[in-house]
Amino acid sequence: MAEKQGAEDRRKARVRRAIKKAANGRPRLSVFRSSKQIYAQIIDDVRGVTLASASSVEKDLRSSLKTGATVEAAKEIGKLVAERATKAGVTKVIFDRSGYLFHGRVKALADAAREGGLDF
Repeated sequence: MAEKQGAEDRRKARVRRAIKKAANGRPRLSVFRSSKQIYAQIIDDVRGVTLASASSVEKDLRSSLKTGATVEAAKEIGKLVAERATKAGVTKVIFDRSGYLFHGRVKALADAAREGGLDF
């Protein structure tokens, strides 16, 4: 029997549906934030492949960051994912905030990715 979806799952699905309509073949910059870490990936939904990713749990970043749950950590992850995406040949993406408000760490990651060369 199917379980009821929570409000968070419905919001995430609604955002993802709107993004897929607006994407026009562009890869998706997906953000996931937990209470302690932040993750970002560039996903090609047409092929179902992750093109680039970055997270605050990576070994080289863990030593430089006090915690992954800060705006500063989100900025570093945004710059890193933008750098890796440009190496992979991706410059235009569509931003998937995964149902989170465009505020705080999510906004900081997006702004840093824009400064790093991603266009969205």
